[in-house]
Amino acid sequence: MLKVLKFGGSSMADANQFEKIRQIVKSDPSRRVVVVSAPGRRSKDDHKVTDLLYLCHAHLKYGVSCEHIFALIRERYEGIKRDCGLDTDLASDFDKLWEKMQKGISQDELVSRGEYFAARLMADYLGFDFLDAELWLKFKFDGSIDQEASYEALQRAVNGRCVVIPGFYGAMGDGRIRTLTRGGSDVTGALAAAALDAAVYENWTDVSGILMADPRIVKDPQPISRVTFSELRELSYIGAQVLHEGTVFPVREKGIPLNIRNTNEPDHPGTMIMETIDDSDDDSGSFITGIAGKKGYTVISISKTGMSSTPGVFRQILEIFEKHEINVEYAPSGIDILSLVVANAQIAPCLYSVLGELEKTVRPDHIKVLDDMAIVAAVGRKMAYRLGTSGKIFAKLGESGVNIRMITQGPEELNIIVGVEGKDFEQAIRVLYDSFVKEEESNV
Repeated sequence: MLKVLKFGGSSMADANQFEKIRQIVKSDPSRRVVVVSAPGRRSKDDHKVTDLLYLCHAHLKYGVSCEHIFALIRERYEGIKRDCGLDTDLASDFDKLWEKMQKGISQDELVSRGEYFAARLMADYLGFDFLDAELWLKFKFDGSIDQEASYEALQRAVNGRCVVIPGFYGAMGDGRIRTLTRGGSDVTGALAAAALDAAVYENWTDVSGILMADPRIVKDPQPISRVTFSELRELSYIGAQVLHEGTVFPVREKGIPLNIRNTNEPDHPGTMIMETIDDSDDDSGSFITGIAGKKGYTVISISKTGMSSTPGVFRQILEIFEKHEINVEYAPSGIDILSLVVANAQIAPCLYSVLGELEKTVRPDHIKVLDDMAIVAAVGRKMAYRLGTSGKIFAKLGESGVNIRMITQGPEELNIIVGVEGKDFEQAIRVLYDSFVKEEESNV
């Protein structure tokens, strides 16, 4: 059995965190491939190393000295090395990097050094081999990942060894360093797990799994113990801050479970994400997996008698939005009405142009615009087997004074989505959590 582990910036912040990682890795001999991020903040007032590297590049770009910032970065790694009692030779690499910075260095190459130096130290600390990501993570010239070439290269490079890999970057065909988007170390780990057909991909961070609701809105929300990839996708799309979107696809494609764990609470099982879940042995009584939402929507409702029986009218409406590059998030409809839910930021610059084209093309009986709307969704794979769920949502929100302006449910019955006024957003989240999670827990 092989497990691939990825540790985020908070897990790599200092020597104390390094020791936690070593204990986690050494506790399970199947944990043989480790992907690491650059060191994150040690405290609220601290800086992420990656942010400092971006700042260095900005200084270089405008001809401003970044010597003091570079010294902070260098000391950060030397401090970890010293506190961990390591012999890793970083001095020569830092000297070479500084020389290259004076002659000209790409932003991608410079910021990638955060993960590079972190992996060098962690490999030494664990007694693993260091495997540079540029040796296996291959990019095509259009910037996309060459998955087939990357998988083959990693399989050859690992070949049964215990390795530490820097996340966040790889190499173009001509050898130039290329980084992923922020949070890209999650993707590196997922690609490594998929390439090596790992039994599980463990993503270690500073939270004990995915929470059922936003802790900034709901006090002490319960963690989600098990979730399907489909549910995770729904929660992520509706606003839950879950994972880098590219993290899911490589492991899902290979059927590899993804386990979100907490470096600071290593005994907590965290959240296990799988393609399918057998709930036959689940007697918890809960049928809601999570509750999420987003603010900042506009709802444009178009009414016209006989709309549903007029061929092509929905297509004409959607083409107008497509012309203005506006993504329609949801489109609940009735016999003579179609409502389009779009982001405020997208529709605001061209609202009157869109309304004018709708009037001219569709000749509606009426158009109504509601702005400052919010979307709230309850997501759960077992909702399809519970009668009266929508009615309960209406009742509970109504009792709390939250006015529902829209409701829709996906055909797979993974979610129930309601539109509420922006001022009621937080209250709606709390009401749904209290009604569908706390109440279920009290009944068990």
